[in-house]
Amino acid sequence: MTRTIVASASREIIIGFDQPFCVIGERINPTGRKKLAAEMVAGNFETVIKDALEQAAAGATMLDVNAGVTAVDPNATEPDLLVRTLQIVQDLVDLPLSIDSSVTAAIEAGLKVAKGRPLVNSVTGEEEKLEAILPLVKKYDVPVVAISNDETGISMDPDVRFAVAKKIVERAMDHGIKPHDVVVDPLVMPIGALGDAGRQVFALLRRLREELKVNTTCGLSNVSFGLPHRHGINAAFIPMVIGAGMTSAIMNPCRPQEMEAVRGANVLNGTDKDCMNWIRTYKDYKPGEHAAPAPVQVNAPGDGGSAGGRRRGGREARMGRG
Repeated sequence: MTRTIVASASREIIIGFDQPFCVIGERINPTGRKKLAAEMVAGNFETVIKDALEQAAAGATMLDVNAGVTAVDPNATEPDLLVRTLQIVQDLVDLPLSIDSSVTAAIEAGLKVAKGRPLVNSVTGEEEKLEAILPLVKKYDVPVVAISNDETGISMDPDVRFAVAKKIVERAMDHGIKPHDVVVDPLVMPIGALGDAGRQVFALLRRLREELKVNTTCGLSNVSFGLPHRHGINAAFIPMVIGAGMTSAIMNPCRPQEMEAVRGANVLNGTDKDCMNWIRTYKDYKPGEHAAPAPVQVNAPGDGGSAGGRRRGGREARMGRG
C-alpha cells in the first residue's frame, strides 16, 4: 500500500489510500490577499498566526505555507520571508507543513529550517524545474507534489496530464526518489468552464492509483471557480474525488460544510475507525449548528517549541499564470 510520510517535529502523518483524507490548509498564502501580503512585507505576521491557529483548530491535517508576496525579484525577497513564516508557524502548531513556492532558492531555504519531514510544493514536468527541484527532494529526503503540466502548459486532454505525471514519477525514480514520495496533482479544471472536468479528474485519479500507485492532491476550490455558492460544489466534490482515489487536497478547513464532507467520506470509506472522529466531532451537534472543533494546544510565537496551504501563489507561477 502506498504511504507518504510527512512530519512535524512531534507529529507524523501518513497520506495513503487506507488513511483518513489529508486536509492541507490553504490559508497561509498572500496571493489574492492584499492585506496579508502587505502585512508580511512589513514584517507583521498577525494574520499568519491567526490563520495557522484557526486552521489547526478546524481540523487541518497539515498546513501549506507560501510567502510569494511579490513578482518583483522574488529570488531576492522570498527565501528570507518564507523562512520567517515557516519558523513562526511551526512554533505555533505541531502540524506537518507544506513548503509552497515557485522559487527554488526559497524551497531550499525552507528545507533548511523546517522541522520533521515537510512536503515540497511543488515540481512540474518542465525540464528546468525537474533538474532544480528533484535533487533537493532527494538531498533532504522529503516528499514532493508533482503538478501535471510541462513546457506546453496545461493540457485539456487527461491522457496528456497522466503522461506528464508518469514522466515526473519516472524522473524522480532516476534521482532515487520512490514513487510513494511523489504526490501527484492531476490538475482540477473549473467545472463551470469545462463541463466534463469532474469526470476527467475521477478517471485520472483511478489511473494514477491503479497504474502509478501514487498518492494524489489538488487545489480543491479550483473545481467551483466562477460559480455561485462555491462551497456547495466543493462539498459535493470531496466525497466523489475521495471515492475515485484522491488522498489529500489543499483546501480551506475553516469551511464547516466542506470539512463535514471530508469527515463523512472518511466514515463511509472506512478510514475513520469505529466512526470515532465523527462521533467526537459531532456528538453535541444540533440542527442548524456546526460542532465546535476541538481546541488545539499552542505555544507562544518564538518560544521554540511545538505542542501537541491557500494554494494559488506557487501554483499559478508554476503553471504560467502568475
